[in-house]
Formats: sequence, C-alpha cells, structure tokens
Amino acid sequence: MNAKLFTGNMKTMKNLFYTICALFAMTATAQQTPAPAQTGIYTIMNATAHIGNGEVIDNSIIVLENGTITAIADATVVKMDIKGERIDASGMHVYPGLIAMNATIGLVEIDAVNASSDVREMGTYNPHIRSIIAYNAESKVIESMRPNGVLIAQIVPRGGRISGKSSVVQLDAWNWEDASIRTDEGVHVNWPSSFRRTGTWYEPGPIEPSKDYEKQVTELTDFLNNAKAYNATTKPVGLNLKYAALQPAINGTENFYIHVDGEKAIRDVLKFIKANGIKKPVIVGGREGDKVATELVAMNIPVLAGRVHGLPSREDEDFDMPYKFPKLLADKGVMVGLENSGDMERHQTRNFPFYAGTVAGYGMDMEQALKMITLTPAQILGIDKEYGSLEQGKSATLFISKGNALDMRGNQITRAFIDGRDISLNSHQTELYERYMNKFGAEIKR
Repeated sequence: MNAKLFTGNMKTMKNLFYTICALFAMTATAQQTPAPAQTGIYTIMNATAHIGNGEVIDNSIIVLENGTITAIADATVVKMDIKGERIDASGMHVYPGLIAMNATIGLVEIDAVNASSDVREMGTYNPHIRSIIAYNAESKVIESMRPNGVLIAQIVPRGGRISGKSSVVQLDAWNWEDASIRTDEGVHVNWPSSFRRTGTWYEPGPIEPSKDYEKQVTELTDFLNNAKAYNATTKPVGLNLKYAALQPAINGTENFYIHVDGEKAIRDVLKFIKANGIKKPVIVGGREGDKVATELVAMNIPVLAGRVHGLPSREDEDFDMPYKFPKLLADKGVMVGLENSGDMERHQTRNFPFYAGTVAGYGMDMEQALKMITLTPAQILGIDKEYGSLEQGKSATLFISKGNALDMRGNQITRAFIDGRDISLNSHQTELYERYMNKFGAEIKR
C-alpha cells in the first residue's frame, strides 16, 4: 500500500474515532454527584417511623445532626425544640436505609460487554479475591437503587468453589474507598451440587445424583485443612495468598458464607461446619432449609433466603414456595434475611423492598418483613451498631416515603439521607420519565 495513502487513512480513522467519542460524551448521562457531608441539622416531623427492629412510632420526631440520629421519639409524648431545617412528613413514612445482600451491583455495567464485567476471576479457589477493589461507585445501575430506598449493599464476587471476599458499601460515593462501610467482611463458598439436571435448557431431562459430588466436597475439605495447617505454622515455607486469606474466616473474625440449596446438601454443610469448627457460618439461598430448621436454630446459623420473586425449585413444590419460604424459616426460629442472586440480579436489586412486601403478603408481619432487609442484614454483616435501624446514636441513613415502601404503589421516596448527607434521587430513569411526561404535556406527579 502507498505510504501516503496509508497515513491518510489512519488520520481519517483517528478523526472518526475522536468524533464518535465526542458525540458519545455529549449524549451520555453522567452519574449523579455524591452529596456533600452534612453541615446543617434536619428535623423530620410527624412521620410514621418504622424503626427496623419491629417497632413503629406513629407520630415521630427525628433529629439528624453530624451524620447521626441524635434524637428519635414519639412527638405526642416528648416535646422538643425544632432544630435546623424542619421537614414536615405528615402522612408519610420514615424507614432505615435498606440493605441489599449478596449483590453484584458495581461489578458489571453491561452484561453483554465483557470489558465492563469484573464479577468473577479465573480458577476454582480464590479466597484472596477482594470484590471491593473492582467496585465501580459510578455505575449507572447503582443510581437506580436509591429511588427505591436501597442505600447499602453487600458486594459479592461470583464463580469458582471459593469466589472471594465481600464488602459492604453505601450507594452514594465517588469511589470504592469513599463507599466502603466494611471491607472484606466474609468469604464466599459455593457448595457442590448434590444433584444435576440432564438434558438441555430447552428440553430438560430427569434430575439425577451428581457423580462428582463427594469428590468435590473432599477437595473443598482438603483445601480448608491445608489453609488451617498453613496459618497454624509460625514460619510457613513460601507465601500462599489463598491460604492466608482464609485465616480471618477460620478465626471467626469474618463470616463464612456457604451458598447452598437442597435438603441433602444443607445437611452435608451442617456436618462440614461442625467438623471444621467454622465459627461464623451463614447459609445463602437455603432452599429446603425449612426441613432442617431445628438444626439451623440449634447451631445459630442465619439464612439469607433466595430470591422471593422466583420459581419453585422442584416440580412437586408449592407454586408460592419462594414467597412464603422466608416466613417458614422465621416461624421455626431461624434468623432470616433476604438475598437476590439470579437472572438480571444487578438491576433486580432495586426490588429488595418489594421482596419484603411479598413476604408480608404471604403471612409475615410487615415490620418483621422489613427487618429482613434492614436490621437482620446489618447484624449478619456486623454493622448493626451504626446501621439497620432508626435509633439514637446510629448513622442517619434513612429515607422518607409517601406510602408503604414495601408496596410498589406506596414506594414514592421524597428524601433520602446517607450518613446525614441529603442525597440525589435522580437517575437516568427519572430523567427519561420527566422528559417524556413533559413531551406530551402531562403534569409530573411524584
């Protein structure tokens, strides 16, 4: 090829590339700017306060100062001077910020674009992988969580037998350092499946026992025993990051999350926990866990119940089992929170309040259902001294809703605060809503 022609083509391509980038930059919508630290005082008056621990104050007064709830009381009993900005929330409801458990928001932006996905690593055993490092605080998916009241999330890696470590973040930050509430709070293990379905997705065959199940359980046990031996050695030969990363979970300073479903597999997990002296186990998913609830209670093991808006796991199971499953566990004394793993899980995270609402619709007390996405997750994560409920001295992380926040019709949030910061509730979706409502001359009502 002629050198001049080649050079000219390269310049043309470069100019075209720059033009495309400029057009994209002009049309792209930026993430909302994180709110500044709280400077003034907010006093929320006359709202129904849903504490998060099962209690309700029908006519409340809540004072937010320096990022903290400095006072919360029944306004009909306790008289206080109004400080700072008075927020009249008459006829409205106040809730603690909802906590999304077992989430992957911020780890993937577009599922179809591999370059935007950092949700899993290669290899089978990766306890040293830290999800917080990959967390993108400026993800456009994250800003769509806040308008529904989801203000805190547990960010969890996926894949392999041991996926890595999860961290807890608040959802209004410049970067992962600013977002972090608690880093590396637990390691995640994907328990081998004891059964497998034959056939294909479009023509499934019968379910049969997995031939490799016992082998895979033995491999996991051996890996854990090797990690124990390595960490018990004063001067191990060579540095093994994978074994070293398991030490906090072995010592009980981090949670040991085991993702497992099915009665047989859960029973095997309980034997595994006892045999290996795991100090802070948590069952994730836990389908059919109601059949071993007595053992779970005796061993003080909490369960993050699988996605409520899902299908039954067996052909002979009640059609509404996913809806009532959390209540079945709770009625037997199991400590229960909700989680969301599954198809389209990043975007579905915004539905956490409605998962709790569905559980309430199938017999659970509304305030106890709320507790499954507020105080209980905070207790499991070890952040309940600061988050999870509306109590004096805790973080001012809460929101105001016109109606019942666990109901799709009532969830209309007017204000939200994270650590006392008055955060934006705008998102790409709200901008499109306002744009097209204005286009047709309709009055926007929120």
